[in-house]
Amino acid sequence: MPADQFSTLPISSELVANLESLGFKKMTPIQAKSLPHVLGGRDLIARAKTGSGKTAAFGIGIIQSINPRFFGVQALILCPTRELAEQVGKELRRLARSTPNIKLVLLCGGKPFGPQRGSLQHGAHIAVGTPGRVQDHLRRNTLKLDGLKTLVLDEADRMLDMGFADDMTAIISRTPKKRQTLLFSATYPEGIRKISRSVQRDPVTVTVDETHQQGVIEQLFFEVTKEERNDTLLALFRHHKPASTLVFCFTKKHCDLVAKFLRGRRIDALAIHGDLEQRERDQVLVQFANQSCPVLVATDVAARGLDIKSLQAVINYELPRDPEVYVHRIGRTGRAGEEGMALSLFTEAEAYRVRLIEEYLQQPCVFDVPASLEPDSSFRLTAPMVTIEIDSGRKQKIRPGDLLGALTGDAGLPGKKIGKIDIFEMNSFVAIQRDAVEKALSYMANGKVKARNVRARKLR
Repeated sequence: MPADQFSTLPISSELVANLESLGFKKMTPIQAKSLPHVLGGRDLIARAKTGSGKTAAFGIGIIQSINPRFFGVQALILCPTRELAEQVGKELRRLARSTPNIKLVLLCGGKPFGPQRGSLQHGAHIAVGTPGRVQDHLRRNTLKLDGLKTLVLDEADRMLDMGFADDMTAIISRTPKKRQTLLFSATYPEGIRKISRSVQRDPVTVTVDETHQQGVIEQLFFEVTKEERNDTLLALFRHHKPASTLVFCFTKKHCDLVAKFLRGRRIDALAIHGDLEQRERDQVLVQFANQSCPVLVATDVAARGLDIKSLQAVINYELPRDPEVYVHRIGRTGRAGEEGMALSLFTEAEAYRVRLIEEYLQQPCVFDVPASLEPDSSFRLTAPMVTIEIDSGRKQKIRPGDLLGALTGDAGLPGKKIGKIDIFEMNSFVAIQRDAVEKALSYMANGKVKARNVRARKLR
């Protein structure tokens, strides 16, 4: 039997069957390298980028080890952002659906404290959260970690970047000394080494090759002056015409300015960064993920945890100083057998960053010049979908099927006109094809979902 089959692991047959039903045909490299150690109880340092299957790499081990009869937190996963925590929680629930009576709680800021406290009081086996909110629960004694068996630090490098080092240390100090600690990080800076030395016991280190298959991602570098940066960015869009693009900037201010610049040139773009309120962040991420916004302009921290299935291009408006971050950025395109583009702008003063990338990749970078681009001045980029927000969510027991049924049944929309449906605690988002939006809104103004009136509005 091939070594990359889940059935070769010491896990229950129910869990193997569930993995097969979820489409997990074989282990990804990070899963194949990590899971034997995770299931063996070893501490682990795993270097792997987003999209490598790392959630299952620790999630399968956690689910296998949970004792459902002990109603206390047995596994804690710390994540840098609420978006990543929600994504991890969603994936763990899918992985655990064949294992009865496992309860998971999300402990994230921007959400009411009371329901989280209630879930913990009723007995949660797995807690997934952000450092700040987990600290809040520990201070108020609503979270007890006496029975913790496994601690996961997910995207630990970003938690350090975001200033969570003290919170992480404080949280770890409240956990039992005899525990398994799994540290997942896309990069491996000195700060991560220090954390590992202080919190792990004889960890195994596994690394998945961070380079990308030749030919999967077309990488081009353009040298520009500061004054040419915006015009070259626009020319890249008008020449390559990508349908979905993630543009990386260093600062929050640049994100806003670049998104505004693109919108002024008929390219639909939104910015995401730390200054946005959580509600605004949710709205932006939902629109980008459900094809209601073709361009997202983001900082590295804000882009962490994005769950985007198909992304045609990544544009580095500014190159990062760390070549590992560059590889992590461009790895968001060219996934699942598709080809992608990574287009990077740099000034003469930033040329050393290109040299660092060449050294890291151990291959020369391919350079182009803005003059080679043939921009189509008539090009405009508008999303095929529009998102409507509905004022009901999980708390009102709304499910995707309820919204789909109301829109395709009572409202009379063809199913093909409806895209991704996202259900949050107090609200929901539905992607509708642009030519059917007014009909959907008209129904929502007068119709009902689950026999109750709802209010709906079009985002943007």
